[in-house]
Amino acid sequence: MLAISLMRMGAKGKPFYRLVVKEKRSKRDGKYIENVGTYNPMLDPAAVELKHERIQYWISVGAQPTETVASLIKNNPEQSEEEKAAAVEARVAKAEAEKQAKIEAKRAEAEARRAEEEKAAAEKAEAERVEAEKAAADAQAESETGENAATDNAPTDAPTEENQPTASE
Repeated sequence: MLAISLMRMGAKGKPFYRLVVKEKRSKRDGKYIENVGTYNPMLDPAAVELKHERIQYWISVGAQPTETVASLIKNNPEQSEEEKAAAVEARVAKAEAEKQAKIEAKRAEAEARRAEEEKAAAEKAEAERVEAEKAAADAQAESETGENAATDNAPTDAPTEENQPTASE
């Protein structure tokens, strides 16, 4: 009995599949009769290339597609060369739009970071200015208090009536 199934290719973590016609009992990556397409799930959107005439031939001979292959066949109908070119063009345009969006997002993030740094610097400068004004006001108040204290607390050498010795002493 024949089956149309996926044969895994590609490196570890980077799968790539061939759609192959093979004996149903053979191993997943074993001997096959014919390669009828490819499937690359790593691209966005996934790339599927199918030889629709050969697939239809093998199905008519009695080959049964697996669930995954049946889904790929159903969701990727036969396309003309113009339709394939338009799909590739749309994929490239989408990728370019995503690239531009990432660039704009990075630019906006950089501007936001720069604005935040400028705001922080302005706040720091304002805090330093307020601190300097406070220090100047404290220094001025200290100097004014010092002048008043010097005139109020000045020792007097002249005896006052209270400090005068009495005759009885």
